[in-house]
Amino acid sequence: MAMAHGHHVTGLDVGYFSSCGALAAVDRQIMRDVRDVQPEDLDGVDAIIHLAGLSNDPMGAFDPQLTHQINQVATLRLAQLAKSRGVERFVFASSCSLYGAAGGETALDETAPMAPVSAYAVSKAGSETGLLALADDRFSPVLMRNATAFGVGPRPRFDLVVNNLAGWAHTTGALQVLSDGTPWRPLIHIEDISHAAICAAQAPRSAVHAHAFNIGRPDANYQVRDIAAEVGRAFPQARLNITGEAGGDPRSYRVSFDKALHQLPGFSPKWTLAEGVDEVARWLHDGGLGGHAFNSARFIRLACLQAGVDEGQLDRELRRIAA
Repeated sequence: MAMAHGHHVTGLDVGYFSSCGALAAVDRQIMRDVRDVQPEDLDGVDAIIHLAGLSNDPMGAFDPQLTHQINQVATLRLAQLAKSRGVERFVFASSCSLYGAAGGETALDETAPMAPVSAYAVSKAGSETGLLALADDRFSPVLMRNATAFGVGPRPRFDLVVNNLAGWAHTTGALQVLSDGTPWRPLIHIEDISHAAICAAQAPRSAVHAHAFNIGRPDANYQVRDIAAEVGRAFPQARLNITGEAGGDPRSYRVSFDKALHQLPGFSPKWTLAEGVDEVARWLHDGGLGGHAFNSARFIRLACLQAGVDEGQLDRELRRIAA
């Protein structure tokens, strides 16, 4: 998307998920662990959109200390290095999950207290604090607190609530909600996340310097049971089963997106939940799984990492093992 907006793009990726689909096209590709970024990697860079990390709560639970090292320590090292090399803009992919178990009575804006309940969310909260401490007249961090992603991208994922429910409905004919269905989740399509990141990288400094933005649509706070019902609309043969169990995930938060909608120049999310569910359903019906199980290592990021460890491609610190 950045190239489509006329930018010269350098990609940096460790290649954990190379078996899950092709990398996005870039002008220059560096294959490197984010923990090992070198000063020369940043030559000629004006802005960084920092997406690297163990990317959701189950992956964060894989090894909480490793999550801290990759998601927080490496993020702040990269930011310090970027600042020293004259990179002016640092767009950080944070998460609404840092609001934790706030409940859904009030829509939380960016001034709400952080209440992370997972290693992943703790790493995002700590990174935000560290990035803001680096802000000055030469370095502008922008904090994107993304809602939960859904939709089909170049590397589709089925470890996220909308896509996961669609995968179960398509393959088993059952929509299994392992809770009472009342927790709140804000949602956003992956294309709208990408659009927001470009807006944050391009915006005038005065509009975004040291700001946090909740990224989502104003109509995209849902309780899990309503997400399941919307997925069920696209899979009318699927049975909805709300188990009522408490489960191990206490997160519940409803979020206000007013700030991004009014103060992030150019940001206007396009995708509704219904449109995204229909997109995922079409992809599944058209054979998008390609013979793979939707809950296999190809589509579940934690399973992919675990497979890399089990097969001797990665060590326990998720470092590549030389062939």
